Amino acid sequence: MIIAHVNSENTAAPAGKLAVLWLASLVLALAVTCGCGSKQSLEAASPMAGKAEARPPAPVVVSTAERRDVPVEITAIGNVEAYQTVQIRSQVNGQIEAIHFKEGDDVHKGQLLFALDKRPFQAALAQAQGNLKRDEALAETSKLEAARYSRLESQGVVSHEQADLERTQASSNSAAVYADEAAVDAARVQLAYTDIYAPIDARAGALMINLGNLVKANDTPFLVQLNQITPIYVTFTVPEARLAEVRHFAATKLTALAYPKGQNSNPAQGLLSFIDNSVDPQTGTIKLKASFPNRDRRLWPGQFANVVLRLSTRDNVITVPTKAVETGQQGDYVYVVSKDEIAIPRPIITVGTYQNLTLLNGGLNPGDTVVVDGQLRVTPNGKVRVESSVPPSSVVGSENNSSDSATGTGGGGV
Repeated sequence: MIIAHVNSENTAAPAGKLAVLWLASLVLALAVTCGCGSKQSLEAASPMAGKAEARPPAPVVVSTAERRDVPVEITAIGNVEAYQTVQIRSQVNGQIEAIHFKEGDDVHKGQLLFALDKRPFQAALAQAQGNLKRDEALAETSKLEAARYSRLESQGVVSHEQADLERTQASSNSAAVYADEAAVDAARVQLAYTDIYAPIDARAGALMINLGNLVKANDTPFLVQLNQITPIYVTFTVPEARLAEVRHFAATKLTALAYPKGQNSNPAQGLLSFIDNSVDPQTGTIKLKASFPNRDRRLWPGQFANVVLRLSTRDNVITVPTKAVETGQQGDYVYVVSKDEIAIPRPIITVGTYQNLTLLNGGLNPGDTVVVDGQLRVTPNGKVRVESSVPPSSVVGSENNSSDSATGTGGGGV
């Protein structure tokens, strides 16, 4: 019985181990089967697995580098000012009797603007003229008396003292005549001030005092303001760093262009006419003025205008659209498209900008094709597909505005 019991235990133990081994083998077989199936499925789905996937050509828009003459300019924001401004005031006290123009009229030099009540001044003039006539008669009588006493003095009839008194009286009466003549002239001047004339050709502003009001000499407010707008000034400032350059070219009568706010074409053209005698120490700028004929009256006092001051011209400089220029770790570059449509990054040396163009001092040749849109999709030395080609002058804007060029590093950088 004991032997039978031992054999039973020895027999059961190997059976349990075999079961565990069998179960592990089954799980391993299933894993191998699934793995092989997945691999076969991947291989079936991607027969090119293990090889680099080919990248399609990047679609781009291109333009060309060209050689042209480019003006050297300074741009600034200016303020339009009247060529001359006159505030009309009365020089005498009186009542406004007549106004001979309308608000906003163009008036001419010498045109009658206001007439004041003349009667008090006419009376003062008549009084001064009466005093003059009286004193002239007295002076003539004194002159005759002095001559008579001088003859009697020579004959010894009258004393020297009497003769001297008569001559002194004659001189006094003559001086009174001169004073009366001056009073008459002053009265005439005061009477003339009752008519107020325009001192310049100008445009009249709003009336500050209306008909029938009493005005005082040189009182405030003024009667009306006149602004001369043909010609007209535009005042603007430039950095002091450009002062030497401006002064160097100023002898050649520099051309200035003025674009009224909201206008980008057909500028008013004038000449630089004034350079201030000192630099503003607070802003580090110097004030300039340009005068414009303004015959079409596009410029109006008080408005703002974009001013372009042309200093000189840079001849035969190579230019590319500014949108083509990228910035990498080693500086500026552009993508040059070869004949077999390969985008090759080319380092460039920029020397400035003009409108929507960048000026170059090296790196490109006239006629080179450059990418102006789609740089982010471009791989250096990779294939591209030219979607369209635009002339440099039609590439709008002086900054990269496309989403592909917003980072300024392109598809890889130089």
